[in-house]
Amino acid sequence: MSEKTKIAIAAGDPAGIGPEIALKAALDPQVRAACEPIIVCDARVLQRHAEACGIRAELRAVRRVADANFSGRHLNVLDCAAADAGALDFGKVAAAAGVASIAFCRAAVKAALAGEVDAVAAAPQNETSIAQAEIAFDGHPSFVARETGTDPDDVYLMLCFGGMKIAHATLHRSVREAISMITRERVLRVLHATDRALRRLGIDKPQICVSGLNPHAGEDGLFGREEIEIIRPAIEAAKAEGLSAAGPVGADIMFHRKGYDAFVVMLHDQGHIPAKLLAENATAAMTIGTPIMFASVAHGTGHDIAGKGIANAAAMIEAVMRLTNAKRIVA
Repeated sequence: MSEKTKIAIAAGDPAGIGPEIALKAALDPQVRAACEPIIVCDARVLQRHAEACGIRAELRAVRRVADANFSGRHLNVLDCAAADAGALDFGKVAAAAGVASIAFCRAAVKAALAGEVDAVAAAPQNETSIAQAEIAFDGHPSFVARETGTDPDDVYLMLCFGGMKIAHATLHRSVREAISMITRERVLRVLHATDRALRRLGIDKPQICVSGLNPHAGEDGLFGREEIEIIRPAIEAAKAEGLSAAGPVGADIMFHRKGYDAFVVMLHDQGHIPAKLLAENATAAMTIGTPIMFASVAHGTGHDIAGKGIANAAAMIEAVMRLTNAKRIVA
């Protein structure tokens, strides 16, 4: 029996580039050498994308992960039948696409919870399609939290590219709401979640740098007091509990600082702008704080290029490889 890590690749929005990048990642020689990928998708959807994108792949549909055979050149597909998804036009926003994409991700998470796979890598979701299906969704971290029975307040997003790791205290909220969510307790929780994730990735003594919320980290109260009253006390509490954390530092300069294993930012754009500037289409987004290992890509569904065969699978490959290497370290 193979001892390779099994990675479930949830295909994401069936009208977007998710199935294409899932196929490309599962066929990548580096990925196949490192792990055993199984794509979670409606097999009809995957076949349609393969044909449209000119991807040569022998697909083997299975109903259970246990039925997958990884000894040949074929690709295993955990067939998650989705009504109406097979006939969706590429690039179309539709409730059926939202229902299907959530079903693929839910099936992959369920397989991880059951121990049938070691981790989940997810292609992008289209939030408009999901909203049209009247399904609550505000990003993978909160979705995975609900699916695993984890308190959403203990689950966060960490962007990974190259040697950079950026965890977020808040994510998909309006700026007004996000600011109201920044409390000592929340900052302390994200520091603990980041520390645990880094240790899971093989870093024995994580060094964490923490951003401020305001310009220049508040400039000693000149531009706001959140750093003085909330963020710095949370950092001091973390240090008292054995974590190594420094800050708060202005978010505009913090990424130049050396010697840190991860950076913790307060707002979505404080982390996403540098990540997408420095590693366009090549960033893995890890969900941290849940009982399963889960990563997604940090880009959109690419409706404008769906079905054209030109989607870049670098971020999906990065997500799969991050998970594979983390599992090796844990094991």
